[in-house]
Amino acid sequence: MAVMAAMPAPLAAQTPARPLLVEGKQSVYQRVLTRPGAERFQAVDAAPEGAYPAFQPLYVYGEQAGWYQVGRSISSGPEAWVKADTVVDWKQNIVAAFTNPAGRQRQVLFETEDQLRALMEHEALREMQDQLLDQIASDTVPPERGVVAAEPPVFVNIVDQLYLMPILDFTQDLHPLNYEENLLMQVASVPLREEGRSQPQDDGFDAGVVFVFDTTQSMEPYIARTQAAVEQVVRDIRGTETGDRVQFGVTAFRDNTEAAPELEYRTRTLLPLQRRADQSEVLATIRAATNVASVDSPGFNEDSLAGVEDAVDLTDWTAGGGDPFDARIVILITDAGPKDVRDPNARSQIGAREVQRAAQDKGVAIMTLHLKTRAGGEAQHAYAEGAYRELSRFNDDTFYYGIDNGAPEAFEATVRRVVTAITDVIRTARDEAPVLSTEETGQELVNLGLAMQLAYLGRREGAQAPDVIEGWVSEKAIEDPARLAIEPRLLVTKNEMATMADLLSQLLTLGEQARGAEDAANFFTQVRDVVARMAQNPDRLVNTESETLGGALEFLEDLPYESQLMLTTEDRWAQSAMNRRQILDGMRQKLVQYRKWLLNPDVWTPLYDGAPDGEYVFAMPFDVLP
Repeated sequence: MAVMAAMPAPLAAQTPARPLLVEGKQSVYQRVLTRPGAERFQAVDAAPEGAYPAFQPLYVYGEQAGWYQVGRSISSGPEAWVKADTVVDWKQNIVAAFTNPAGRQRQVLFETEDQLRALMEHEALREMQDQLLDQIASDTVPPERGVVAAEPPVFVNIVDQLYLMPILDFTQDLHPLNYEENLLMQVASVPLREEGRSQPQDDGFDAGVVFVFDTTQSMEPYIARTQAAVEQVVRDIRGTETGDRVQFGVTAFRDNTEAAPELEYRTRTLLPLQRRADQSEVLATIRAATNVASVDSPGFNEDSLAGVEDAVDLTDWTAGGGDPFDARIVILITDAGPKDVRDPNARSQIGAREVQRAAQDKGVAIMTLHLKTRAGGEAQHAYAEGAYRELSRFNDDTFYYGIDNGAPEAFEATVRRVVTAITDVIRTARDEAPVLSTEETGQELVNLGLAMQLAYLGRREGAQAPDVIEGWVSEKAIEDPARLAIEPRLLVTKNEMATMADLLSQLLTLGEQARGAEDAANFFTQVRDVVARMAQNPDRLVNTESETLGGALEFLEDLPYESQLMLTTEDRWAQSAMNRRQILDGMRQKLVQYRKWLLNPDVWTPLYDGAPDGEYVFAMPFDVLP
């Protein structure tokens, strides 16, 4: 009778307001992931009422020996009991995302950390890896190797198609090949399949290329050179299957028309990206773009980031949704650097890194042809190159092409090489011989072509992450630590991102008012008042006892990354005006990006039918966390 009395009542009799907190935390709730076949019970002494999907994230509302009381939502309370041995703890809401495998080997997941280390530390690593991949391909892997799964041979974009590959545990280590920091991660995987989802239509691999032209006065001869180079490539492929599969668009940019109204526009779509049977309209548009601005811009640097941002965001890369472009390229052509977000004439408050990340998540690669003319000078050229290298990354390659002295012949040759390399991607996909050799193309463009094809095959075949597995894998490619293989991301809810945006917005307002070091103490007092007010909203999960600027966002603690906000104490804030300015500028850029994501329904995914809107999730890259 005593045992029976200790049994919990059915769920209807007890409804905790919120899940249990993680020990030592004020605003982070305990979560678990279901193992395959995890059954749910209305009470611990009841018969099972079905099973959860494998690796379903659940909040813990109660526990007793051998059992957890769980629910899928923070707001709706508990819904079932599960046996403790049918779930695993999920300490941080971090997931792993495969990067595009172009330029590296497929990665292998091992049963134990020691088995992964054994391969990474083997003196004949590459030979052993090749042997193992051959065994995987032929399904002849000896059991003692401990292989539980292999990375898909094609690319699965976690933004286009969310898959849950939660990181259950991780070890921060040094890669044995170069001793740089590396994560060894224990991951689990099960795809989020959509019932009845139609497979992408196979209408043949094609490419969409959008030129982004600087149409300020100094660019007139270079636009003409671009027209000449593109016209030659178009003439060479006209009437061929390859020619039909490379399509172009044109965007132009100048500068702030409020500062100089005679500029006419800041950005303008001169020709939208569309499938055309005749490319003469493209050539005519490029010729027309030689009608450059008649007045000077405010300052040497131009608003190139606004042009690129519009080319990425306003271009219809899906071609109306029926048959998306498979390779997606933006080619920026300019002789000036981008305006810094602190420039009063800059339109956007996000920087090169945020623009690059948003583009890559859409499968868009940005290339920059930067004309280093004498007008800029070495210091300006160095600034522009640094920013454009950040902008022009795709995976682990950089597509920045600096033209020394703005040499017109070298520029035209570079345009022709880049556009021809893009058409060679189509030829390769069609099993035709490319025009350029690998040496002429350059390894980075070869990798890009392969990356685009692997992404296309992943969409066409409906590729999924490995299904229902647990294993250890390296963050960086085991054979090449220069290449990221697995990218950790934080699985944030819409409420959590809104909390980050709310906090950053209010910190920016206070920070702009607290200019001097003597204001630091008062500033942190105001920050605590802001956090206390936010805590009154049940959807804003914040820690009211933080000692750092970002510590209110407690769910960001203990992640394998360093946050500037989480490290900013009252003393550090007071140290220098330059440091305060850098912190505020970083917050402003991230806030703009968060607001864009919050307003974009395409990036949010429910983890179960009927999930509240605020608990839709997004796999957020670490490099844009606050």
